[in-house]
Amino acid sequence: MLIPDFQSQAANNKNLVVYFSHSGNTRIIAEQIKDATGADIFEICPVKNYPDDYNTVVNQAKKEINANFKPELKTKINRIATYDVIFVGSPNWWSTIAPPVATLLSDYNLEGKTIAPFITHEGSRMGHSAADIQKLCPKSKMLEGLAIRGSEVKTSQHNVQDWLKKIQITK
Repeated sequence: MLIPDFQSQAANNKNLVVYFSHSGNTRIIAEQIKDATGADIFEICPVKNYPDDYNTVVNQAKKEINANFKPELKTKINRIATYDVIFVGSPNWWSTIAPPVATLLSDYNLEGKTIAPFITHEGSRMGHSAADIQKLCPKSKMLEGLAIRGSEVKTSQHNVQDWLKKIQITK
């Protein structure tokens, strides 16, 4: 569903891609969106890195999500107010966004911004990520999200392009 007057304004919007990537899959999709839209890009990096071991990171993520923990981030976004559309990318961890993404969305006033979520997963698709983003940004306009299986990110350019056309960011 399009927001009012969004189609006529899409060409003039200033876009930003923000993402957190643990394995590198979400980074690949973020780069594809940046390349297709000319958007600026910002990687969300927690002060304390997540463990490399799969089982350890899965257990840590579950504990953090259940505790509504929001880790401290290393860097900040300058002039976020200048952006109209913000693409928000995360791996799907326990059916939601990774805690560093929740931190970023909680740290900034995104009132009036348009948010386009994208999620990488291994079978759980979007989960309730879009709804959770909307809860953190209740005064933002949400566009339909994109879910890409992590094992397919390297060949997903056509999916990204189709999604960008569908949400009317590109023609």
